[in-house]
Amino acid sequence: MSREPVSAINHVQVAAPPELEAAAVAFYRDVLGLRPIPKTEGADSPRGGWFSAGNIELHVGIQEKGFSPAAKAHVAFMVPDLEALKSRLEKAGRPIRPGGEMPAYRRFFSEDPCGNRLEFMQKK
Repeated sequence: MSREPVSAINHVQVAAPPELEAAAVAFYRDVLGLRPIPKTEGADSPRGGWFSAGNIELHVGIQEKGFSPAAKAHVAFMVPDLEALKSRLEKAGRPIRPGGEMPAYRRFFSEDPCGNRLEFMQKK
């Protein structure tokens, strides 16, 4: 019996330039409602922020030089109320772009204050 080489995802990380650090942290905490968690000892940097969403973590890492937003790569968040989240994002001034049809999900795309692409999904 063989085991799969990867059993779970511990965290994902999005990058932010230094000048947008506060805006990025506030977005993930206040707009998306992710729960801030303490960084563990040995973290690469005290900057940015770590957040919890269910059983995964999202880390905002500060990229000191050469920042370029993730225009194609993205995190896909499952949400219980897609319309309510869309309203929150619109109130926060974030763009909303429709996603193509998927049989089991409704979805749309947006971006964080740094321009990183984000997907939001709800089961139909």
